[in-house]
Amino acid sequence: MPTVRPRRILSVWFARLSVDRWRRAFAPDAPETCAPTALIIDTAHGPRIIAANDAGLEAGARAGMLLADARALCPDLVAVPADPAGDLATLEKLALWAQRWGPWSALDPPDGLLVDVTGAAHLFGGEERLLADVARAFAARGLATRAALAPTAGAAWALARYGPPASILHPGDDPLCQLGDLPVAALRLDDDVLTVLRRLGIKRLGELAGVSGTSDDPEAEAAARDALRRRFRNHRSPAANPLLRLDQLLGRLPEPLLPVIDRPMPMVQRRLMEPLRHRASLDRVVGDLAQDMVRALEARGEGARRLELALWRVDGEVLMRRIELAAATREPEHMLRLFARRLDDVNAGFGIEMLQLRASWSEPLALSQADLDAAAEQHGTSLAACVDRLTVRLGQQAVTRPVVRASHIPERAQGWQPPLAPVPPMQSQLAFNTRPLKLLDQAEPIAVLYASPDGFPQRFRWRGAVREVVRVEGPERIAPEWWRERSSVRLRDYYRIEDEAGRRYWIYRQGSVGDGRGGTPDWFLQGLYT
Repeated sequence: MPTVRPRRILSVWFARLSVDRWRRAFAPDAPETCAPTALIIDTAHGPRIIAANDAGLEAGARAGMLLADARALCPDLVAVPADPAGDLATLEKLALWAQRWGPWSALDPPDGLLVDVTGAAHLFGGEERLLADVARAFAARGLATRAALAPTAGAAWALARYGPPASILHPGDDPLCQLGDLPVAALRLDDDVLTVLRRLGIKRLGELAGVSGTSDDPEAEAAARDALRRRFRNHRSPAANPLLRLDQLLGRLPEPLLPVIDRPMPMVQRRLMEPLRHRASLDRVVGDLAQDMVRALEARGEGARRLELALWRVDGEVLMRRIELAAATREPEHMLRLFARRLDDVNAGFGIEMLQLRASWSEPLALSQADLDAAAEQHGTSLAACVDRLTVRLGQQAVTRPVVRASHIPERAQGWQPPLAPVPPMQSQLAFNTRPLKLLDQAEPIAVLYASPDGFPQRFRWRGAVREVVRVEGPERIAPEWWRERSSVRLRDYYRIEDEAGRRYWIYRQGSVGDGRGGTPDWFLQGLYT
């Protein structure tokens, strides 16, 4: 019978993925001693730091800290918007690239990878040399990493983040001898679970292993073990149950991993015997590429949503042109018509010797009789073609559609999305009073010159002109969204007013006198009735 090889999992931790990406993209030549910089994301309580460079860390900036608090320690701290979506996309590409060390890899978001290297270490001269090759390969790409090898994903994850550099847990070794001194945070638990364990006095994996029944004196630990199991018995998620995580780390329970599968993109190209220098010849070749792309997409049962055209000039320069479509399509004439506007500014130089067309985004598209007008209207291809032409002419962000959002705050009750994207279902029907069709992008402050005892203004100044109020309706009180706003945010009283010229406005008073959340209320104009 064939022998079963012990499983070997490689865990790679990118300790500074966001900072490394920012430095490579925007400051490739800047040393780490540059200005203190922090990567931030917007939250309900203000900008929050998710990462900082070395200078920022030395200045006191930490992940999870509010930007305002960090600037109190370091007024010169530079804030740069973070890109979590870009970090995840980079991690997916690195997961595919990491399959050079094993047959499959999996994401370990937000900053790690798992690679199955079972039976592959001898190809690199042993596990020690494999880890050295991993560190060297990622360092050449400008990424700081820590890697570890273990029989389970949980043990490899713990060693990569909390163990010594380039740690290896060999098959047959007692895991607790090498992992017992690691903190319980090495079990990939939620923050509230870690807080509970700290309150129970459990700080190390060895202490938790004793409570879970693996100590030499199980009877002495029976009471603590039963209490811990009762506390977490209703938590089915591994991240919320330390006993499940410990069993996964020790290999008692399997841990399913979702491998990253490379999905090749449809691509066609033309290598030309003579370089192209004229537009008519270029259009003919692009039309041939569009026909080839349609055949490739038909074989996959898909349609293109994004097409990228690369043109190699004789001097080595590569010109890129990209279009995005509102709906999946396999119409070569439509593709050629959209690319025609993108090719107006192409400078062929001494000639173009190769063209490549790639569908970097495709979706399933069933076969249909596109030559009939009725079928085209049924599948919406006519509308999609119109949207694509408007997008190419006006720009990607210029063609959108409004959608209703589940919020009673006026500026949040409406959003914008691509014109043919599905409209998200409303979870509840929100009933509002009459609101204006035109809302300002941002509510503009108005100077109230005289207010009546009832609370509404009788005269106010807006954009340099004084307006007399002749009719008033209201108020409509709108409270802040307590689940996303600070407790100090003031409520609003909205009024529909009309001036002496018949112009109607939608204004509101932010706060009320004596509400304990500020001084004198402020007035704003947010909408116009047409």
